[in-house]
Amino acid sequence: MSDDLESSLRLAMLPGIGPRTLADLIQRFGTAAAVLSADAAPLSGVRNVGPKLVAAIQHAGDHVDVDAIVHWCDDHRVTILPIGSPHYPQSLQELPDAPPILFVGGELKPCDALAVAIVGTRHATAYGRSQAEKIAYGLAKAGITIVSGMARGIDSAAHQGAIDAGGRTIAVFGCGLGHIYPPENADLSRRIADNGAVVSEFHPQTKPHSGTFPQRNRLISGLSHATLVIEAPERSGSLITARTAYEQGREVLALPGAVTSRASQGTNLLIRDGATLIRNVDDILECLGPLAQPVPTSDGRDVHRPAEALLNDRERLVLDAIATEATAIDNIVQTCGLPVPQVLATISVLEVRRLIRRLSSQYVSRL
Repeated sequence: MSDDLESSLRLAMLPGIGPRTLADLIQRFGTAAAVLSADAAPLSGVRNVGPKLVAAIQHAGDHVDVDAIVHWCDDHRVTILPIGSPHYPQSLQELPDAPPILFVGGELKPCDALAVAIVGTRHATAYGRSQAEKIAYGLAKAGITIVSGMARGIDSAAHQGAIDAGGRTIAVFGCGLGHIYPPENADLSRRIADNGAVVSEFHPQTKPHSGTFPQRNRLISGLSHATLVIEAPERSGSLITARTAYEQGREVLALPGAVTSRASQGTNLLIRDGATLIRNVDDILECLGPLAQPVPTSDGRDVHRPAEALLNDRERLVLDAIATEATAIDNIVQTCGLPVPQVLATISVLEVRRLIRRLSSQYVSRL
């Protein structure tokens, strides 16, 4: 282990230091090693760093056993992923309070950049669980990674739907990876790691408590292109995830429920206040805009918009023949080698999916 990684791990695992304070310290001193070797006076000049935290930083070696963490991770096949690593998710690196260390069981892949979070109440109804599983299944079949928190109810149903589809899913823990919560999800946790990744920013031995779950919610939304809320009462951790998604500039989607259902009061309020109402997988993919960077899929394609994940071979062939500037339909026919009626019908499909636009009766362009 490099000295830089050892210092980052020691500072990040220090009790009492939150993600924003950690980010402020790194911004002020440049590196974790510089923070650990800093004098008391400049440390005290950082926001929210009081005498107790200054003393903890200056004696970090007494509080954090880095070797024990490394050995535990080796024994449990958990990767320690520092920020800046090629495998660290780009979408998290852009957050102002990005965790400097991630613990990852399983594997994060480039295709996971094309992700949608599905969250909701732990006390889900049969309607909520079935919709979470059905939507996650459809998205996973389309090549979308499903992100959630492995909680009871909606989260577990979403992970299960992705696994049933043979797709990828990521669970963000609100505790250390050494503590499965809820305990009955131990088997689900193993299957998630086999079909994606389990992720935590916390020390592996951190037990779940009320403060860790709101903190992890920013990572659920941060890993995702959009956050879908399925069933949430008015006071729900899922609404915290929706708020962090708004703050991060991500799309917020909500599945409507009966106005008489307590489990849907929060989701219906989200829709009233501007979240996008969705009914199915097509609604989700069609409302998502262009990706900041093309995302490679598991079958080797580059996706520029999530809606492209639903295209069949003929639709992809026609889309690939259309440029961002004006493209003559005659040229598309010649490039694809398809009959004119098939090309015209496919162009109509691509237009409905908001992947292209008609410039005239003879020209189209890619959005």
